[in-house]
Amino acid sequence: MSFFKKAAAPLCLSVSLPALVHATDSANAFNPSIGVILNGAMSHFSQNPDEYALPGFALGGESEPGAQGFSLGESELSLSANIDPDWYGTVILAFGEETEVENAYVQTSPASGVTVRAGRFFSGIGYMNEQHAHAWDFYDASLAYRALLGSQLRDDGVQVRWLAPTELFTEVGAEWFNGSSFPAGGSASKGQGAWSVFVHTGGDIGVSNSWRAGLSYLNANADERESGDEDDPDLFSGSAKVAVADFVWKWAPNGNDYAEAFKLQGEYLISKNDGEFTPAGGSALDYDASPSGWYLQGIYKFSPLWRAGVRYDRLSADQRDAAFDGTVLASGNSDPQRSSVMVDYSNSEFSRIRVQYNRDESSDVVDHQVFVQYTMSLGAHGAHSF
Repeated sequence: MSFFKKAAAPLCLSVSLPALVHATDSANAFNPSIGVILNGAMSHFSQNPDEYALPGFALGGESEPGAQGFSLGESELSLSANIDPDWYGTVILAFGEETEVENAYVQTSPASGVTVRAGRFFSGIGYMNEQHAHAWDFYDASLAYRALLGSQLRDDGVQVRWLAPTELFTEVGAEWFNGSSFPAGGSASKGQGAWSVFVHTGGDIGVSNSWRAGLSYLNANADERESGDEDDPDLFSGSAKVAVADFVWKWAPNGNDYAEAFKLQGEYLISKNDGEFTPAGGSALDYDASPSGWYLQGIYKFSPLWRAGVRYDRLSADQRDAAFDGTVLASGNSDPQRSSVMVDYSNSEFSRIRVQYNRDESSDVVDHQVFVQYTMSLGAHGAHSF
């Protein structure tokens, strides 16, 4: 078996969606699998997280950095099962300050490499977007994801994926969404306000190396998309197009990542915004800018139980119009940037404890951020994707 195929199911701490099996494979095939992820944290910010902002960006979605002190984080309860020989379904509830339906969808069994999914799910664009937060290598999302995708794009819609019958891993996908989630908003275009396309390819280099690369494009329409203060929000109406390029390279001696492994991961995102921005209490302003961002991170597993990682991310608002002075889109003369380091310990594939430090230079005053996180898996779980 090639390392790329083995690396597609690395040892990790997550609840994943098992592949469909035929109904006759097991007497319990239709019983739902139940799993729980406990994902708590203690967070410290030297600056008030309630006043967090990225100069030059109107934040939306779940882009806040978190709460000061102890918190439950984003814990999850998942139920999944085969519905019949042709359909599979899953529901994932997320528990934090509020309880919400994170994922709820049905999916067909692969037929000629084609899979159809319908419901609420994470988009397949980019690399990190489709992963649940507890499977990330760092506690928080990159600045690029936070600013341009609201940390993670999730919406109600339909997805079609095709896995090409080639030796080199190649998949092509397309999605059509409601358009209620950032960077779309307001369920524009009569509830059909966003669509995306993506392609991913990858393979092995010898027995110790594997890689995956991808290109994605998102077209989102917004109708009075809200950001900022819930009681007196900023509004944006127009289009937000986002392109993503991602790359991941993994190394493990002879394809065995039990005792030692390394992963290099990076993504570049660029958005094209064109429309009207109305600051709270102000008049509509024409907004035409192409903000961008990127991150690069490396994770080294130096023993069976321990890993260490570093990450650097940076944004560019591409907004220098003086008309936006005094609004959240006033970018100033600097580009937000952040440096992160982390160490984590996994006593088994079911538990992980992580310590992380961020030096966040998103504003004029450096924010020193420290996170102590635990992630524990109970019940059904599986290996995560490559």
